[in-house]
Amino acid sequence: MSTKPKILVTSATGKTGTPTVLQLLEKGFPVRAFVRKLDHRSKALENAGAEIFVGNQYSITDMRAAMAGVKRAYQCAPAAANPLYFYAAFTAAAYEAELEHVVTLGQWLSAANHHSPMTQAVYMGDILIQMRPEMTVTTINVGWFADNYMVGLETAAQLGVFSMPLGDGNVKKNAAPSNEDIASVSVGALVDPATHAGKTYRPTGPELISPNEIAAAMGRALGREVKYRDIPEKMMLKAFKALGTQSAASRYSDAGGYVLRLYADEYRRGAFAVNAPTRDVAIVGGRTPESMESIARRYVADRPELKPSFTGKLKSIGTLLKILTTRAPDMNAVAAERDFVMLKDPTFCLDDAVWRETHEPKDLKLVAGQFA
Repeated sequence: MSTKPKILVTSATGKTGTPTVLQLLEKGFPVRAFVRKLDHRSKALENAGAEIFVGNQYSITDMRAAMAGVKRAYQCAPAAANPLYFYAAFTAAAYEAELEHVVTLGQWLSAANHHSPMTQAVYMGDILIQMRPEMTVTTINVGWFADNYMVGLETAAQLGVFSMPLGDGNVKKNAAPSNEDIASVSVGALVDPATHAGKTYRPTGPELISPNEIAAAMGRALGREVKYRDIPEKMMLKAFKALGTQSAASRYSDAGGYVLRLYADEYRRGAFAVNAPTRDVAIVGGRTPESMESIARRYVADRPELKPSFTGKLKSIGTLLKILTTRAPDMNAVAAERDFVMLKDPTFCLDDAVWRETHEPKDLKLVAGQFA
């Protein structure tokens, strides 16, 4: 029987939750995996040795039950609406359970007056989790995931085009981390709270790369030439709406599209390039951060349907035509329907003096719009 403390992982079948569970198990820690439902993903975690807890992460009753007998936890908000409700339920339950240490997945853009309601929620969640002085916290501030690019793999495979609203194809604006690299930093902090308590880390890939370089990496993974094409945000929103349940893009609702267009704006402005890359994956995670090509090759290997074919090409062309004929969602209507908090004077990160002071290298102050 393990003498190591049991660790709760929330959103355990998510992008970073799954590799966090698996890496903790590899290190011999007992893990309770909080999942929304039983499916093939939860079964894989159970087969790996995790204890599965099925519940509603917005329910404080379920969160209390999930924390019974647990002393450490990974806090990762579900990719859904009302993240602040999750943060409140988690924090209250953690207080009652007297957790000793929490690693929380934050956000590189986190700021009080950001345009995105999701980012505002992360900012407040960061405050809430710090309010119990007896519990130590490590914050993982992640930027634009490498996984975000992979929704474009099908079009890249069949049509040789990688399309996203990322701006100039030659400008290096992100050092994208893999889900596994992000998890490695979280795991490093979970297994050694004494070293990492009170610290903030930002996992990144090994180097800043441009959209053209991302397309080239996809091409090498697919064994064909892939070209980057900058598209309007409106086209991205049309794609999310048109594809529905047909592809990986179905993970994004209209509400998700609302915030993603804001994050794409931050991308073009250069917020994700600030202070990147870091050495946190190597130092805290204990591994060499993955290159974009390595990440793309893993995704391609897991999706045999990406192999170029006449049928696949026709399907991709049909999907493209469907996107072009779909009406883009009205973001103002989405905000009203979701009752998003609309700040009087929202700001993007590079226009926010407080954000710049806490995120930029101290020896190189960047000015707003430098990367635009």
